[in-house]
Amino acid sequence: MAGKVYLVGAGPGDPGLLTVRASELIKQADAVVYDALANHDILKECKEGALLIDAGKRGGNHTMTQDQTNAKLVELAEAGKLVVRLKGGDPFMFGRGAEEAEELRKAGMEVHVVPGISSTISVPELCGIPVTHRDHTPLVTFLTGHEKSDRDEDRIDWRALVGGHGTLVILMGMGNAGHISSELVAGGMDPDTPAAIITEGSTPRQRIERTTVSRLEETISSKGLKAPGIMVIGTVATLHDVLGDLR
Repeated sequence: MAGKVYLVGAGPGDPGLLTVRASELIKQADAVVYDALANHDILKECKEGALLIDAGKRGGNHTMTQDQTNAKLVELAEAGKLVVRLKGGDPFMFGRGAEEAEELRKAGMEVHVVPGISSTISVPELCGIPVTHRDHTPLVTFLTGHEKSDRDEDRIDWRALVGGHGTLVILMGMGNAGHISSELVAGGMDPDTPAAIITEGSTPRQRIERTTVSRLEETISSKGLKAPGIMVIGTVATLHDVLGDLR
């Protein structure tokens, strides 16, 4: 009998922000295939004998390729195991969970999704930055800061994002910050537009640096900021100065 695969969101980093359903499944799982961005302390909750498989990706360093991960999920399900695919944040928010679900469906496997608290919203708000605010903007735009590794071109027209798109929340973009800054400014954004860079959000190692859109790359370099990080661009970033750390 084939098993089941649960695509589970691990939340932004703090194990306390894991959902109840996610915690239940992790404790029951026969196998957990986990990402680099999922807090590995969560794995301590796995039952004795559970198979733990590292499928993490950081930058260009991939423990497993996406195709290998897809194949492993199918293999484990075909073996009759209850499988948790543990992904940082939410499985479908820039997490390629939908692609994995597609492959599992094609293989005839039973697959379910357990939404997680996305870092796109939770990490800024823990730093006192609401991504929307009645006095600042009613809109927010979520973006990935780099395209898939098998694409040569950036499909995001950064210049077109200037004006009318509200707060910009950019994941996985720290290595591309210089290009993002220059394109936004070239598109007409005020170089002094407030911004914030947050690394290792929701964890004890959380750092936030306030800056401007034109100084994103400079701030990352001068402050020694390391991925994973989130960049927030818009006047809501200034609310950190008022609200401070809200963890």
